Amino acid sequence: MPKLLSVFIDNRPGRLESVTKILTEQNINIRAFTIQDRGDSGLMKMFVDKSEDAHLILADRGFACALKEVLVISVPDKPGNLHRLTAIMTENSVNIADVFGFILEPDQRGLCCMEIKEPISKSVRESLVESGFTILTDVDVNQL
Repeated sequence: MPKLLSVFIDNRPGRLESVTKILTEQNINIRAFTIQDRGDSGLMKMFVDKSEDAHLILADRGFACALKEVLVISVPDKPGNLHRLTAIMTENSVNIADVFGFILEPDQRGLCCMEIKEPISKSVRESLVESGFTILTDVDVNQL
C-alpha cells in the first residue's frame, strides 16, 4: 500500500520552507501534498518518492512525523462516482478516518486517498474493481 507522510509543523513563517528545503537537499520528490491549519501548528500530508528516507531524515531533524499506509483509489471523473465509492465502503462497514482527493486528469480520473481503520478485505477489493475503480500500489503512486 502507498505510504502517506504526515509532518507536524509549527505555524510560523519559514517552518514549511524548512521541510521543503530538507527534502530538496536529499533529492526527495514531493508527488502530492495537503496542508491543514491547526491553530498554533499545521499538518502537512504528502506522498514522496522515498517515504522511508523522508520520514527518517525529517525525524532526525526534529520534526514530529509519521508514515501511514493509505488506500489510494483511482476514480473515474464522472458525477456520482465519489458517492458510489463511499457507498461501497459503507456497505462493507469500512471506517474511513481521513480522506482527501484531487483530479489527476480532467474528464478521465481522480484520486481518492483514504486512511482507513482496518485493512480492506478481498471482497471489498473485488467490489471496488467491479465498480470501475482501481486500487493503486506504492509504485503506481510514485509513477503519477
